[in-house]
Amino acid sequence: MKWKKDSYYDSIEQIHKSIVLKPIISLKNCISQDPNGCIPISDVSKRGIQLEVPMKVARFVRLYPSIFEEFTGPQYNLPWFRLTPEADEIDREEKRVYEDCREDLRDRLKKFILMSKEKVLPLKIIQGMQWYLGLPDDFLQHPDKNLDESFRFVEMEDGLKGLAVESGEKVLSTVQRNAMKKGVYVGGPMESIEFPLFPSKGLRLRRKIVDWLKEFQKLPYVSPYEEFSHLDPDSDISEKRVVGLLHELLSLFVEHSAERKKLLCLKKHMGLPQKVHKAFERHPSMFYLSLRNKTCTAILKEAYCDESAIERHPLLRVRNKYINLMRESATILKTRRVNSRFADRWDSGSENEDGKEVAECT
Repeated sequence: MKWKKDSYYDSIEQIHKSIVLKPIISLKNCISQDPNGCIPISDVSKRGIQLEVPMKVARFVRLYPSIFEEFTGPQYNLPWFRLTPEADEIDREEKRVYEDCREDLRDRLKKFILMSKEKVLPLKIIQGMQWYLGLPDDFLQHPDKNLDESFRFVEMEDGLKGLAVESGEKVLSTVQRNAMKKGVYVGGPMESIEFPLFPSKGLRLRRKIVDWLKEFQKLPYVSPYEEFSHLDPDSDISEKRVVGLLHELLSLFVEHSAERKKLLCLKKHMGLPQKVHKAFERHPSMFYLSLRNKTCTAILKEAYCDESAIERHPLLRVRNKYINLMRESATILKTRRVNSRFADRWDSGSENEDGKEVAECT
């Protein structure tokens, strides 16, 4: 299917600022975790790749004066940084959210693992998806307070360490819960559920594709938490299971979106086909692929077209506050540039006047 641009999804700031916000939060954490609440630039200047900073760390930090305050350190006149009062207040609110919503975050992690084939995922994959799930960086480092008895650390093949979940309770997906609320699903085996569709304006599909999608909607819904090994991987019902898993996955994430390439590491563990990226393209009324920020971001349309359908992530409000500070930083830098140009013109004008006066005197 031919990709069609949709300015509505391309303009959702909380999605497209998330890529830049991630290294900002990482640097913010380095500062807030320091006992003195401030650090010299040398503490992080060589950790740019680790913190996913897209340029030299010092230059990056100076782009956000509403978040990071620069001052001269006690030795060697090195630049030091601390959080601005506004950023410090949001940081405290963020920590309160982590504390108050620990059970919610734990449930999101549990569902994420339960979607895997063996109900276990390597720790490195979980750590790679923590930003999307809204988990703090040190979430797995404190299992006593963050995990319950259903979680256990295990040794996996290839010497990898993993996190497994043992749960006998039936987990319902977002699609199933919403269908039950509407009275169109009772929870029977191989029962059909139609996915909510949100076609973009001007999206036109060939008649053959429209007819296929109608039949596709009538197929049985296979929950991402159910056994699926009996399904023919080349069948339409298997594709419906993949689409349902992607829907559930994005519904767990903070912005209900993710860079498409970041999801590819889940193929092996969640039983996704080699060309899983095609599922986003074949169902443009469920997902939108944004090409902003020189990457491809998969967005769950339902989350932005029906606010009551997808549960709001508790961390979203906090991230939006950081994004507001990013916007304020851009305004501050613009004002500084204007003032600098004005000062340069003033100095230049003064020099010209001084030169004119000297010439007249001579």
